[in-house]
Order: sequence, then C-alpha cells, then structure tokens
Amino acid sequence: MSTNSYAGVDLALDGEGFLQDPAQWTPQIGEAIAAANGIPVLTDRHWIVLHFMRNTFLSTGDAPSIRGLGKESGVPVKELYQLFPKGPAKLAAKICGIPKPHGCI
Repeated sequence: MSTNSYAGVDLALDGEGFLQDPAQWTPQIGEAIAAANGIPVLTDRHWIVLHFMRNTFLSTGDAPSIRGLGKESGVPVKELYQLFPKGPAKLAAKICGIPKPHGCI
C-alpha cells in the first residue's frame, strides 16, 4: 500500500493506484486522478460513465465489466475507449475511486 495526494488530500492506494477507501472519493479527487492519468478535462460523457460505475459499485459491491458498462451506461464501448484510452473500465474505476473491476488485467 502507498499514499498519494490528490486535490490536497492524502489517500491510501493499492499497488496499482486504486483508492483503498472509496468513501474518501470526491469529484475533485476524481478530476485530479484523471489529470494524473492523461485526461486533463472530464466532460459530461466522462461523468455519465463515472457516476454509473460508482453507483453500480456502491449498490452491488462490484464494478461493471466493459461489456456491462457499454450496454447499461448509455455510452457505447467504442466511445468508452475514446474517453478512457488503454482500458476504459480499469481507468474509469480508478478515476471514480472504486476497486479495479474483476477481469481487468
């Protein structure tokens, strides 16, 4: 476990940089994590995905897979890859402060 500061808040992270405590997440922390991962501005389309992932995790205890994300969020898989390059489910989960989805490498 390591720590990093995002938006002026010291946060505990796992070995891959995911928040250890999803309750610490705020939209400002999400914006800072996104910027640190190559997404300088989060658009409305980003936020649709991030809120969907976070709400799904908080209600079920699991993050949606890329397939579920594309089917249920209203954002097609092709667009997910444009919004969150190099693994949309994994990167979106990191930005919205939830654990890495099962099945992500």
